[in-house]
Amino acid sequence: MPDHWQYAALLAACLLVTLPLELVLGARVWRRPRAVAAALLPVVAVFVVWDLVGIARDHWSYSARFTTGLDLGPMPVEELAFFFVIPVCGLLTYEAVGHVLARLRRR
Repeated sequence: MPDHWQYAALLAACLLVTLPLELVLGARVWRRPRAVAAALLPVVAVFVVWDLVGIARDHWSYSARFTTGLDLGPMPVEELAFFFVIPVCGLLTYEAVGHVLARLRRR
C-alpha cells in the first residue's frame, strides 16, 4: 500500500473492526442517525476549530507522505474523517458493551 493511503486505511480499519458490533451484537448506532448526529456534531465542531487553530499556530502539521493530498483548507480530509470515525467507533463499542451486559443481566 502506498504511504499516502495510510491514514485513510487506518480509519477504514477502525470502522471495519467495529462494524460487527452493529451487525452481530446489536449496538444499534447506525439505526439512530439523529442520535449519532447529536453526539457527533458538537465534538466535530470543537475539534475542527481546535485543529485549525493548532495548524495556524504551527503547533502541528500533517505529513503529505501519509495523507491523500485532499485538503480542506489547511486540514487533510482524513483528519476531518477522523473526527467522525473515531467517535462512531467509540459509540459502537459503548452500545455493544451495554447491550451485552443487559443480556447477561436478564439471564
